[in-house]
Amino acid sequence: MSGGVVGGLLVPGLPHPLLVPDAHPGYGRLRSAFDQARSKIESLKPDVLVLYSTQWVSVIGHQIQADPKPTWIHVDQEWHALGDLPYTFAMDSAYANAYQAAATARGLHARTVSYYGFPIDTGTIVALKLLDPSNAIPACVVSCNMYADRAETIVLGKAAADALHKSGKRAVAVAVSALSNRLLVEPYDPAKERISSLKDDEWNRKMLEILAKGRLEDVCQLAREFTAQANGDMKLKALWWLAAAMGQHNNYSGEVLGYESLWGTGGAVATLVPSAAAAAVQEYDEENVERFRGERSVLSSGAAAAAPATTTPAVAAPMKVALPQGGAPVVRTASAPTPLGAYPHARRVGDLLYLSGIGPRQPGTDAIPGGAVRNPDGSVRDYDAGAQTRAVIENVKAVLEASGSSLHKVLDVTAFLIDMERDFPAYNAVYNEYFKDIQATRTTLAISALPTPIAVEFKVIASAI
Repeated sequence: MSGGVVGGLLVPGLPHPLLVPDAHPGYGRLRSAFDQARSKIESLKPDVLVLYSTQWVSVIGHQIQADPKPTWIHVDQEWHALGDLPYTFAMDSAYANAYQAAATARGLHARTVSYYGFPIDTGTIVALKLLDPSNAIPACVVSCNMYADRAETIVLGKAAADALHKSGKRAVAVAVSALSNRLLVEPYDPAKERISSLKDDEWNRKMLEILAKGRLEDVCQLAREFTAQANGDMKLKALWWLAAAMGQHNNYSGEVLGYESLWGTGGAVATLVPSAAAAAVQEYDEENVERFRGERSVLSSGAAAAAPATTTPAVAAPMKVALPQGGAPVVRTASAPTPLGAYPHARRVGDLLYLSGIGPRQPGTDAIPGGAVRNPDGSVRDYDAGAQTRAVIENVKAVLEASGSSLHKVLDVTAFLIDMERDFPAYNAVYNEYFKDIQATRTTLAISALPTPIAVEFKVIASAI
C-alpha cells in the first residue's frame, strides 16, 4: 500500500496564541500563522495528523496516544493563570498501534497508552486546537524521550513513516517545539515580551531562513550547534524526528508563516511540502543511522579478522595490577583481548571498576565470533551480532573476574552498535540472557564505526567490592 507524509509543520507549544492572542501583538500574529497553517493542512487532505511534542516528555522509551477520544481539562503547570485547557480529541487508534509495532520492529522501546484521564501535554493541545479545531482529521501523538539523542529520534521518525506506508495513509507531520528555549525570568507581563537574548534571536532567524528555503536536512545538521548557541528546545530533536518521518533531504518547498517571542522563547510556524527539486545539496556531517557502516579495519591479521570463530573461552591467566602515575590500580589480564592502545583493561578508583571499551575479539587470536563485519579488502560481509554480543559479555566477565569482581556487580553498561536497526534485536536478546536479573543501567548508542571490524562494543562500570 502507498502512503506517507504529504506535508510537515513546525509550531510552538506554549499556550499564549490559543488562550490570550490579544495580550500581545506577537501572540496575535502567531495565531494568524496557525490559521494559515490550518488552511495548508486542509489543502493537503491528510488522513491523519502525526505529532511529536517536546512537552510530552517520557523517560523510558516512547509512548503513543491510542485513546480514540481522549477528554479532560488540562491546566498548564507554568501558565495556569492564562486559563484552563479543556479538550476532546479524535485519535487514530489503528495508526497508533501500527506506529508502536513499527517502532518495536526497529528496535525501539515503545508502547501505546489508552485510558481515561491520561494527561495530554500543553503543546499537543495548542497544536490540535489551532490546526484542527473541529477534529476533522484523526491525530496520533508520540512522546519526546528526554534522554534520546539523534540516532534514536531519527529511528522513531522512520518508524512513523513505516506505519504510514504500511497503512496507506497520508499524513501531515507536526513538530511541536520552540526554537531557542530560554524563558524570561521576570514576573509575567506581556509588555516585556522579547527573545531572551540577541544571540538566540540571531540563531532563530538563521535557522528559519534555511528552513524557508526547504532545506530541512541542513537545519537538522545544524541542530547540535544551534542547541549549544541558543539552548534549543530538547536539542531540536523534534526537527530530527520531522526530517526522518518526511525524508532526510532538502527536497521541500518551505515557508515561514510567523516568528515571535513566546515569553523569551523562539516561537515559529513553518510549513514544508515535498518538492520535485532539491533546494540545495545536503551537507551531511553525521551518519545516517539506518544504513551507514564503518570503513576501518586495523587488525594486524586480516585472516583472523575475517574468519568466524568459536566462543570457547581462553584459559584464565593471572591478572597484572600496576600503580600508574595517577595512583589508582590498573588491571591487565591475558584472559581478555589485548588492548589496541595505551590503556589497561580496567582501572579501580575507590570501590568502583572502570573498564575500557571491550569488543568480541578472542584473547590470543583476535578472532571475532560471528565473523568480522568486513573482509580484509573492505567489502561488506555477513556477521552474527548475537554471537559478537555474547563474546563481548564473556570478555567483560573475564576482566571483572581478573579484577576480583564479577558480572553480577555490573552497575552501568554503555553499548555501541554500528547498525542499530539490523543488530539491536539480536544484541538485546543475548544481553537479556546475562543481565535480566542484574538490572544494571544501560545506554545503547548507534555509532559509525569501531576501531576493528566488529559490530558491538561495551563500556562498563562495576562495583569492586
